[in-house]
Amino acid sequence: MLFTDQLGRTINLPFIPQRIISVVPSQTELLSDLGLDQEVLGITKFCVHPDHWFRRKQRVGGTKQLNLELIRKLQPDLIIANKEENSKDQIETLSQEFPVYISDVNTIADALNMIMTIGTITGKAAEAIKLSKEISECYEKIIPVPKAGTKVCYLIWKDPYMTVGGDTFIHEQLKQAGLQNVFGARERYPEICLEELKQMDCSLLLLSSEPFPFSQKHKEEIRHRYPHLNVILVDGEIFSWYGSRLLKAPAYLSQLAREINALSVF
Repeated sequence: MLFTDQLGRTINLPFIPQRIISVVPSQTELLSDLGLDQEVLGITKFCVHPDHWFRRKQRVGGTKQLNLELIRKLQPDLIIANKEENSKDQIETLSQEFPVYISDVNTIADALNMIMTIGTITGKAAEAIKLSKEISECYEKIIPVPKAGTKVCYLIWKDPYMTVGGDTFIHEQLKQAGLQNVFGARERYPEICLEELKQMDCSLLLLSSEPFPFSQKHKEEIRHRYPHLNVILVDGEIFSWYGSRLLKAPAYLSQLAREINALSVF
């Protein structure tokens, strides 16, 4: 059968894959939640969910530094990758040897499309339909921050500080919570100075747990230097994982909205 991935590439799969390698953490978790197990041979060292897969599945390197020779030895009949999370050169090399599905997720609609396609490709279409419906229903129940346009900055990295632009999935999640990304006019992951936030009338800073592991220590350092900022530590997986973890996102985003409402940020 022929399938089209989210880059518009055609993938030819003559049979349901039985030897799958996933090189994207959120999509690895998705495969598990779709009911696959023995079919998944390899994952990356960052594929920490589910935990028993992380402990016993063959690791094929990091998302940006895959072990191509090990992947070749495993002889996959499907590799599941992502445009942003994986190295373009490595994925192009693998695509010449194996069927590779590449996702490109920037919105909830993109995520649901990816879930449905991967479900169909792996013989788990019914499970994917059920999961997509549950996610959609959960997102309809989000209780966002009541005041539209509450301005926030979401940090993903330190030294230099990096945030998210308007063409990212994290931006989409902020929007779902009723939050306005002050750097929404920029693209991808720009470097910033925290001094910019005062000029942008931004008084709320969200520190993500990944890819940089912001902690209470960093929160206190920033509050000491920038006392006008409210600072909240947030779960990076909720904001950036676009597979089955989306089931947990709406409740978390609603709770975050309640926490923000309790602050004097308006």
